[in-house]
Amino acid sequence: MAISIDEDASDGVRTTVNYTTPVNGTTDMYYYASDMDKNLHKPGDMPVEITVSNAWPHAKEFTIDKNGFSIHDFHTNHEDWDVDDSIKKHVYPEMVDFLKKTLGAERVVVFEHTIRSEKNNKQTLTEDKNTSQRSPVMLVHCDYTAESVPEKVKQLLPDEADTLLSRRHCFLNVWKPIRRIVEDRPLALCDATTTLPSDVFKLHVVYSDRQGEIYVMRYRDEHKWWYFPKMTPEHVLFLKMYDSEDDGRAPFVGHSAFVDPGMRKDAPLRESIEFRVMCFY
Repeated sequence: MAISIDEDASDGVRTTVNYTTPVNGTTDMYYYASDMDKNLHKPGDMPVEITVSNAWPHAKEFTIDKNGFSIHDFHTNHEDWDVDDSIKKHVYPEMVDFLKKTLGAERVVVFEHTIRSEKNNKQTLTEDKNTSQRSPVMLVHCDYTAESVPEKVKQLLPDEADTLLSRRHCFLNVWKPIRRIVEDRPLALCDATTTLPSDVFKLHVVYSDRQGEIYVMRYRDEHKWWYFPKMTPEHVLFLKMYDSEDDGRAPFVGHSAFVDPGMRKDAPLRESIEFRVMCFY
């Protein structure tokens, strides 16, 4: 599929992203108000200035199995991004068909989505109720771990889990701008060819009614960062969160929203949606 490339985008920018310092104990985040979160090691405690390079000139070279991400053209006529049920009814099936065709997966399950926008900034990061509405995450992370993936499959597809988990399976995020071009808080991607499995460690996430875990990343100077300036609603990014195939292909991609210092002062607030997806081969 042809990719529409923004030839006028900048070469790259200097900015700061929030890595996490590894410690002997656990790193935790409570997604509800609790005295238990006092004196804990919390994520994002290591801000590092980095260069984020313009990925557009190399757009056709990136693959999800090599770099952990890839960009594609994707069109939908759907416009009602404020109603979750409408998104599930109309966009989920389109995304399933698109992923099957693009990635060659035999089965695709879109199981949830999150709308990201700066207008949700008043909602605290630890809010655990309306989780389909969030502000951009300013933390270098990956959304699943090797242990949380099979648990999610068993939770959502209990009768088929054993069979599905015996095949190659991947978890992806599909990230898409909505309503307008993204200028505010774009997404930075840490090239998987420059990361090691030891770069990530667990962040324990505690909700009022459940617990989970994701990966956060420690800093290494070898990390190479990319972004796609001025992505439009006609673009989607595939971000790999997990791959059961351990044959040298990218297992995950670390990512974070960041402040683009070249952004117009009157740039509109970012609005994007990310779909969380299981692919079985």
